Amino acid sequence: MDLSSEMLELTASDGLKLKYALDDYSDPWRPQETLILIHAAMGSSRRLYKWVPILARHFRVVRPDMRGHGQSAIPGANQLSVGRLAKDVVELADHLGCKKFHVAGSSAGAIVAMQTTLDYPDRVATLTNFASTPGLKNSLIDMNKWVREIRAKGMRGFLEETIHERFPDISDAGFLRWFIDESAKTDADLFCRFGPMMKEVDQTDRLHDIECPMLNVVPGHDPLGAPGQYEVYRKHVPHCEFMVYEGLPHNITDSVPEHCAEDLLRFLLKHRAP
Repeated sequence: MDLSSEMLELTASDGLKLKYALDDYSDPWRPQETLILIHAAMGSSRRLYKWVPILARHFRVVRPDMRGHGQSAIPGANQLSVGRLAKDVVELADHLGCKKFHVAGSSAGAIVAMQTTLDYPDRVATLTNFASTPGLKNSLIDMNKWVREIRAKGMRGFLEETIHERFPDISDAGFLRWFIDESAKTDADLFCRFGPMMKEVDQTDRLHDIECPMLNVVPGHDPLGAPGQYEVYRKHVPHCEFMVYEGLPHNITDSVPEHCAEDLLRFLLKHRAP
C-alpha cells in the first residue's frame, strides 16, 4: 500500500534535488496557513502519514524528505550541515510562496526545526518540538558505537537489533517490520555522516532567542537522554508550552502518532492568524 502523497520536487540553491509531499484539505475560502513537518533521522515523509488526516483538514501540510533521506538526493561532502538543512526548509517555503509558516519536527527533525527558527525568526509563526533536546551533544547516545554497528551490520541489521529498545511496549509485528523496512532504506554512508554531525549540535545557548510560540512534547522515559535533559526548555524558553507523555520512550511520534498530531493541532489552532 502506498501511504504517501505524490512526491513533488524542488532544487535547492546548492543544486541538490529535494522531494516533498503536500496535503491540503482545508476550506479553500479561508486564509491558507502552511505547516512544515520534519521527520526524524533514518526516516522520511512516509513516517508521518498518520498525522496527515488530522492536520491537513485545517492546514496545508508539507512533509519534506530531508536531504539524504527518503527520495531526496544524497548530499556531497560539503552539502550537509544543520544550517544547510534549515536553509532547505526556508527554500521550500519560498518555493511554495509562503512568507511565514509553522514548523514542527521529530527528534533530529526537531533540531532542524529549531535551527530554522533561530536562523530565520521572521519566517516562523510557531515551533513545535517532539522528543528532542536542543542538540545531541549532551545526549547519552554513543554515536561512535552506532556508526561502528551500522558499518558492520548494515542499517537493517542495526535496526533489527535495536527495535525493541525503540518500541519496548509495542507488540504489533506488522508495524515493527514496516518501521524497519522504511528506516533501512536510509543510506548507511549518509547516516554515518548525518549522525555524528547531529552529535556535535547544542543550541542551548541560543534558546532564549526563540520568541514565537513554542510547544515541547517530550517522552517521560527516554533511555537516549540524560536525566532532566528536557527541562532546559522551561529554563531558556519560559513562554513555551510543555507536555510530557509519561512512561513512553523516545519514539513518541511513531508509537502514538495520532496523539502527537492532535496535540499539535490544538496548539496550532490556538496560535493561527486571526
